[in-house]
Amino acid sequence: MANANEGAGRDLSTLVDAREELQSLVQTIWRLRQPDGCPWDRKQTHASIAKNMIEEAYEAVDCIEDDDVAHLCEELGDVLMQVVLHAQIAADAGEFTMADVAHDIDEKLIRRHPHVFGEHAAASDADEVLDIWDQVKLAEKEARDADAAAAEERPAGLLDGVPHSLPALMQAQKVSRKAAAVGFEWDTVADVWDKVAEERAEFEREEPGSDAREMEFGDLLFALVNVARKEGIDAESALRASTAKFRARWAAMEDIAFERGIALESLSTAELNELWDDIKH
Repeated sequence: MANANEGAGRDLSTLVDAREELQSLVQTIWRLRQPDGCPWDRKQTHASIAKNMIEEAYEAVDCIEDDDVAHLCEELGDVLMQVVLHAQIAADAGEFTMADVAHDIDEKLIRRHPHVFGEHAAASDADEVLDIWDQVKLAEKEARDADAAAAEERPAGLLDGVPHSLPALMQAQKVSRKAAAVGFEWDTVADVWDKVAEERAEFEREEPGSDAREMEFGDLLFALVNVARKEGIDAESALRASTAKFRARWAAMEDIAFERGIALESLSTAELNELWDDIKH
């Protein structure tokens, strides 16, 4: 019991520390935005720093994929700074505050975890949790639609909540998952592979270099993303991993070429393929 109490005490201490440090960060950002603060920070708008959010998030992802824990802490701080700065910009404009941001996400987390905070039975695995989330999100949409109907407004579309700025593979997987949640779905993975074959045939029928051929290639990629979704694979992460593997092997080829005193661009295709196979083995 003593050990359990000690553990609970450490957890509470960590929560208190986090609250104090977050409050300090919020105050720092507020100070920078004051009339006698930083000219750069005062000048920023949601639009002017929108791309910074994406850049900082990707730098954090790089640390995660490289298992670089030391730099991950720093990059997460940069992401958090973007959140707090956007909240302060909104507060200055009378739109919302950092407290609103924290309150809304806290409510959403509780609402979307009925298996933890509600009366729903405990989830047995992560796949069941995803099903619960889909059900909760649909219920949320139905509530929004009812509000829109009461106001005689067009309800939001099922896919409206998927950001257009997401990477293409990630966007495709989120869009297809939402559609599948309401029944627009293939029965089996084999059915999706049949769709892939169909899309490939349509791609090959189009004139090389034409806009139609490019569109059909996009349809082929979209079908492959649905294979990934049905298999429980994150298409974006899978392609990032494959690209990282390719980059690592190419760097190894460059190392060997440097050791041999040759330039890769001077090698023939056959020689490059032979060197590639050596690296793979």
